[in-house]
Parts: sequence; C-alpha cells; structure tokens
Amino acid sequence: MTGGPAGVEDPAALLALAREAAAAGAAVLAGRSSTGLEVNNKGDSGDWVTAFDLAAEAAVREVITRARPNDAITGEEGGTVRPEHPSGYRWSVDPLDGTTNFIRDIVYYATSVAVAGPDGAWLAGVVHAPALGRVYYAARGQGAWREDNGRRTALDGPVPGRTGQILATGFSYDPGVRAEQAAALGGLMDGFADVRRLGSAALDLCLVAEGTHDAYGERGLNEHDFAAGALIAEEAGCWVRRPRLTSVLDGGPSDDERLAAWTCAGPLELSGTFPL
Repeated sequence: MTGGPAGVEDPAALLALAREAAAAGAAVLAGRSSTGLEVNNKGDSGDWVTAFDLAAEAAVREVITRARPNDAITGEEGGTVRPEHPSGYRWSVDPLDGTTNFIRDIVYYATSVAVAGPDGAWLAGVVHAPALGRVYYAARGQGAWREDNGRRTALDGPVPGRTGQILATGFSYDPGVRAEQAAALGGLMDGFADVRRLGSAALDLCLVAEGTHDAYGERGLNEHDFAAGALIAEEAGCWVRRPRLTSVLDGGPSDDERLAAWTCAGPLELSGTFPL
C-alpha cells in the first residue's frame, strides 16, 4: 500500500496496517519498567507523559509511514505530520491511553490507532491492551472483534434491558470541570445500578462493544481518545455519539469546545441518558 490519491482504500487492508502499527506500540508498552518511566507532567495535575508514550508513538508512526508515506498522522505526543503529497487519509494515534494507570501498574491501558478516509469517515480502528492480553478491532462495515489467547470473538454490544446496568465515565483533570462532572453524576446514573471509572476512554468504549459496560459517556475527550474505540463500538451495533470538534488539521479543537462535547456509546435504548 502506498496511500496514493487514486481510488478508495479497502477498510480490511487499512485494518491490517492499523493492527501492525498498534502492535508495535503495544510491544513498547509491554516492556514497562518502573525505573525507565521518565515521568513528566504536561500541565494539568494528573496529565502525565512518560518515555513509553513517546517511544510507543514513534513505533506506531514508523509502521504507518513506511507503508503509507502520503497519509497524514495526528498523534497525542507527536502532533500532526502533513505529507508533501497528501492522500487524503489520516491516522489518529494515542500511543498510551491510560498513562496514569500505566505509571501505577494498573492494567487498563492500551495503544489506540484509527484511520479516516478523505470524507472524514473512520474506516479502521484498533485498541491493543498488552497488560490485558486483548486486542479489539474493527473495519467499517465488517463488524467488531476481540482477540485474546488465540481466540477471536465477535462483539455485539450490551444485553438490552438487563438489570444491574453499569455506566462507565471519566473525569477531567481540571478541578472546576471535575466539580461540575461530580455534581451531575447522580442524575447521569439514574437507571443504572453502578458506575465504573477505569481511566482509559479507548478501553471503556471497547468494553461497551463487548457488553461488559452497558453504556459509556464522558465530556472533554480528544479525538485520539475515542477514534478507534468509537468505531469498534459502532461496528458492534452500539449507538455512538462522537464529538463534533474542529479538526486537528484546522488547528482545533479549543479547550472550551472540547470540554463542552460528549462522547457516548451504548444500546439505542440508553441514548437519552446523556446531555445533548
């Protein structure tokens, strides 16, 4: 694959490359060492970056660029790379979703890789969680899947109408926004039996796709947080709402725009749970 401008790419072929790239990032994370973390703060009190974030993103980008040098890449740590002769395809990379979990050796973290076509539609996505031994993936129109221990399982979302439903969510690093989220949590949980906060949006979306969570909703995500997981949930048959954010290619989104927007997933019956 060269990523040239002619023709429409096969989502299955893009998925194969996304899996290779995510595996390269996850292999870096699998080498976790408490002595090699090199932890730094990115501004907010809980927003961390480690040497592993940077190395994993470099590994992901190398795989993509080698195969498709004319595709754009946007990543959490490395920013946006625009090729001289753009194909129109763009990759969104989160090399380590769940960095705080990774630092504390909590197993919910993953490398997330997704690709969108020239029309902006997401075509393939992978969430590779090395500490869990799981790979979640989907290609547009081809369903969603989980692989672990050599077993491949089709994902079809939560069981409709079951009792004891679980809501997954997350909270902002900003104290003011977090206070608003905490104040609204009681109303958000109406109809749910319990709440989970795992610390990785990508994996929360995948757990909705497999039916472990019944629904997920969170304000303030960046595109790289949800790009792969939202497609996986969608291909599992879930209702999904992605934020309508100004593209990173156009310099967006602003913090205010991002913090006002919700990312949500669940069965259609729970779509009214979340604020518009």
